[in-house]
Amino acid sequence: MELVGLNTLQAEHRRGEGEGMANLLEETKTAILDSGHDVADVVFIGSRESGHECSWLEFEKMADRTYDSGFGAAEVCNDLEIVFEDGSTMTREEYDGSEWWQYSAPFNRPNESKPLRTVFATDGGGVGWRKLAEVNAD
Repeated sequence: MELVGLNTLQAEHRRGEGEGMANLLEETKTAILDSGHDVADVVFIGSRESGHECSWLEFEKMADRTYDSGFGAAEVCNDLEIVFEDGSTMTREEYDGSEWWQYSAPFNRPNESKPLRTVFATDGGGVGWRKLAEVNAD
């Protein structure tokens, strides 16, 4: 799945900046706008694992709360997910307790199908961090 649309808050967390207090509702609204969506595009808020879900109005009431988004223990449930009508999602990500929304675009099958012979970056003499196209070149 292609990961796109890192918003400012996510970029700050990846650089180790932006630590501290955040309002989950404001963070969520910003992430939704940064993803190119609007709250009207939301079709699901909750956990696909457990089936717990709420409406946007219910979420607004619950999420209008300040929490420590910096390093330490994660405070927002890690299975919280927002799904948009186009199939894209926002999921909670964290690193060492630092939290943010991660946007994932919906899957679109590639226009051209090519054979896959290996999934290991080290095959063919590589040292790692290679893409499938590199290790499966004709």
